Amino acid sequence: MSQSKPKITVVGSINMDLITETSRFPSPGETILGQNYTTSPGGKGANQAVAAARLGAEVSFIGCIGADLNGGELKKKLLEEGINVTGIDTSKEKPTGIAQITVTPDDNHIIVVPGANFELTAGWVEKNKKLIINSDIVVVQLEIPLPIVGEVITLADQHDVPVLLNPAPAKELPENFLEKITYFTPNETEFMFLTGTSTAEGYEAAFHSLRQKGIQHVILTRGKQGVVFEKDQQLMKLPSRKVEVVDTTGAGDAFNGALAFGTASKQPLHEAVEFAIKVSAHAVTKIGAQAGMPTMKEMEELQ
Repeated sequence: MSQSKPKITVVGSINMDLITETSRFPSPGETILGQNYTTSPGGKGANQAVAAARLGAEVSFIGCIGADLNGGELKKKLLEEGINVTGIDTSKEKPTGIAQITVTPDDNHIIVVPGANFELTAGWVEKNKKLIINSDIVVVQLEIPLPIVGEVITLADQHDVPVLLNPAPAKELPENFLEKITYFTPNETEFMFLTGTSTAEGYEAAFHSLRQKGIQHVILTRGKQGVVFEKDQQLMKLPSRKVEVVDTTGAGDAFNGALAFGTASKQPLHEAVEFAIKVSAHAVTKIGAQAGMPTMKEMEELQ
């Protein structure tokens, strides 16, 4: 691991999560009782920023909140994590984004209302481009407007800054995006949507099609089934870690934040993926997306 702190800029969503814990999901039209309700800082972008910061990275965040209590609270939380928040804009038109999350012992359902996240502009990205071009890696997802994702990817590409794109939620992506992406991290649902294939059919052709589009590294996350990626043009499969699952909400974000940390720390891809699996496994043993993100001290104690 590199001794200097890797510089990571995350451009993405920041939400307040409204979390209901229940024993099972209700059927259509059914009302059931839940066990608990909490609010927690979230949004894929902010979650990934916290994951990387807790591992020891120097993290900057670019995004947009509303001029409301949720926005102020979320910005304060990022500051407390040691994250540079100068890249956060405030919308006077839209409220801070929220995510309505229902958690059962086995899974979660999430509805995201983007709010101010969709007010992030190309002008704001341009204003904060120094954060992007001075990074060791830039991390972006799809909970902000697609044209803004394109602006970020293009800007990073022009300055030879690696880009990690977590294509969540799944959307059709322009071909010119893909050729500029260093690390591409779909889960199974996103992988099937983007490649038009089923994981049951095997991965080889789908991985090949994505590589043909210019993506350097495809890392497919499969939850309990582990991770599939390429090494020396051969598909590698790494298993997940067996843990007592409490809340899977932040698992993917923990993985992406840790992968960004590992690659920005100059770890070989195989090691970075192994590290990300370990971090995401530890994250699901706690409740709350950001609250569950482990520190580097916790990870070292697990070894």
